[in-house]
Amino acid sequence: MIEEPSLTGGIFWAMRFFTDIAFRWIPGTVQVVAGTAPQAGDTPPPIRAITEPITTTDVAHFLQTSASADAYNNLYQYWTLWIAIIVIGGLLLSASIIYCALRIMQVRRHEHDMWHAAAHTVAAQDVPKTQLRWNRVLEQVHSENEQGWRLAILEADIMLNELLDVLGYRGETMADKMKQIDRSRFHTVDLAWEAHSVRNQIAHQGSMKSLDSREARRIVSLYEKVFKEFDFVS
Repeated sequence: MIEEPSLTGGIFWAMRFFTDIAFRWIPGTVQVVAGTAPQAGDTPPPIRAITEPITTTDVAHFLQTSASADAYNNLYQYWTLWIAIIVIGGLLLSASIIYCALRIMQVRRHEHDMWHAAAHTVAAQDVPKTQLRWNRVLEQVHSENEQGWRLAILEADIMLNELLDVLGYRGETMADKMKQIDRSRFHTVDLAWEAHSVRNQIAHQGSMKSLDSREARRIVSLYEKVFKEFDFVS
């Protein structure tokens, strides 16, 4: 079974390829250009596979035979400095490779998220109409306008009436519907009665019914508890 190429394997083979260039191809080219390559009458060195690892002894032997004495002595004298430069360069190269890999992963993840969002229709993300109405009720009851508080309670009561219809209760008025409620299946019925009673006072007495922000929010919270019992709103 052929293994699927990985990022680690790709980095390994890339470094191996550049090592072959640095320690085999370039030195061979330098030998030919400098005239230090083995001549036709010389005994050719044993042929080694290009994939065979290069040892430090091979490198030192090559430098002794291909470089001048001064150049070799300078290289030997500053060998530690060259090693430090190579190590730092390798670390910087490795950091660059890791950074590029992470950026590629981020781009791929972003592309996946965009594709996932495009694959879902807008309708699937729409907020239900009931929830939008409830959000409007909350906005009104948390406003500084007393008229908004009254409208919030009236709208919440309309939503309660619709909930009763959804649950299958029938009657001419909301009171008729709530009288049919089985308390074992409607645990917040008392809260519904209390909220509906305040709504009736607001509807019948109008501005004569005193209402402050705290009371308005308390009444709306009663409706909210009723709605959440049946997952009518979130």
